[in-house]
Amino acid sequence: MKTIEDLVPRVAAKARATSRTLPPVAGAEEVASAEAALGFPLPPLLASLYREVANGGFGPDYQLLPLVGTGRTVVSEYRSERSASAGGETPYWPAGVLPILDWGCAMYAAVDCHSETAQVLLFEPNAMTNDGATAWFTDADSLADWLETWLTATGWYEEDADEHPDAAEPTPWEGAAARIAE
Repeated sequence: MKTIEDLVPRVAAKARATSRTLPPVAGAEEVASAEAALGFPLPPLLASLYREVANGGFGPDYQLLPLVGTGRTVVSEYRSERSASAGGETPYWPAGVLPILDWGCAMYAAVDCHSETAQVLLFEPNAMTNDGATAWFTDADSLADWLETWLTATGWYEEDADEHPDAAEPTPWEGAAARIAE
């Protein structure tokens, strides 16, 4: 099992090696403020990444959004998606599912903060029909597993993913409909 103590230093090393400049870390007060604004705690591994690696700016392709600050942040994107979902004809964004990375084309990597493992989900609105659940896919069973695919360059999003037989494609999130209905 991957632990925070194992993963965070490895993520930090890769972040330093692959990013020109990393933003400063988010302080404990900033993390607490973000959690208060969201209304739920961050999974411990995600909080550690923001406190010990950087306030975003690292990770797969488009990199993690900042947790706090000006402009687009995890907190602002969560509020925006929840508001749009609640105000639309087709609800699509579940409570506690935090967008952490914008893949482009309105797609997000999101962490289910209500999941014990901090499951990572893929929101792909281009797949959405008149049912918001059709836009949700399981990307990794845990945030630790998702980070491991980035560290080992074996994620589905890698240019040479077809050369890695263990690079799993996202699958429909079975819990999406129930979570959206909550």
